[in-house]
Amino acid sequence: MSTKTLPGRGDTDKQSTVGPERSADRRRFPLRGMARGRQARAAWMLAAPFLALFATFMLLPLVWSLLMSLTDTSSADLRTPLNVSFIGFDNYVRLFQDEQFFTALRNTAVFVLVALPLTLAAGLAAAVALDRGVRRFRAVFRVGFYLPVITSIVAVAVVWKTLLEPRAGLVNLVLGWFGIDGPAWLADTRFALPVMIVMAVWRNLGTVMIIMLAGLQSVPQSLMEAAELDGAGPWQRFWSVTFPLLRPALLLTAVTTGIGYLQFFDEPFVMTDGGPLDSTLSATLYAYKQFGNGNYEMASAASYVIFVLIVALTVLQFRVLRDKD
Repeated sequence: MSTKTLPGRGDTDKQSTVGPERSADRRRFPLRGMARGRQARAAWMLAAPFLALFATFMLLPLVWSLLMSLTDTSSADLRTPLNVSFIGFDNYVRLFQDEQFFTALRNTAVFVLVALPLTLAAGLAAAVALDRGVRRFRAVFRVGFYLPVITSIVAVAVVWKTLLEPRAGLVNLVLGWFGIDGPAWLADTRFALPVMIVMAVWRNLGTVMIIMLAGLQSVPQSLMEAAELDGAGPWQRFWSVTFPLLRPALLLTAVTTGIGYLQFFDEPFVMTDGGPLDSTLSATLYAYKQFGNGNYEMASAASYVIFVLIVALTVLQFRVLRDKD
């Protein structure tokens, strides 16, 4: 005698609801696909003006400058751009045979290797002072340190140039009160580049300070209290607990500041025009002068050398400062 299992009430409900739900889902999916398609088209329409401007004023000049660095393009070829010849890497060979370009690279390297650590150290010290040491008028100090960052670099350079005038400048005037005969700061090969390094550190430490201050204020207080209970002193707590947690902020400031320093241009352009005797000539100022002289191919080649240096410095900073975990 065979037995039949009758479906329970719950099974009946499942059988009656599964089919309509699946069919409803099938009906919904095409609608969802159509909605997503409309959203995608709307997004591309909204992004189209930016993409057009980016392609016209950024991407096209970038590709054109790269091609220009591989040709013999000069100011005489502006009216006949199709008559230029492809010469490969000859411009780069000529570039590295130019002693003036090596001088510009050396000045840029000195500027970056000295100014970057000083800026990071000064910004970190200011952030620690504002986070722990300075209790009153903290907002005033923040604004004071950050104000040079938002001030026009041309205005800052003009003010510093006026202050460093050998005869009427305030710096030499103050030194004269103490019987010190101040030098011609911007006309002396010994002082021109160091002066620009000091000015760059003073102007950019505000950015480092703000980012470091945010990093310091995000350090969990419980970790500091635990380290203090373990007998760690202030310096041990800073170097063992606080500083490792500041690696992301340190990496961000090191990368952005290093990129800016490798492209330093405004200071020597406004204050010395690369002098005296090319002692403040930077790589970007060299490229600018080559472009002004009509050597477009050399200016493009120098620009791409700077680009490679920026990439190399950024990769090095990521390797050194990235979180080991």
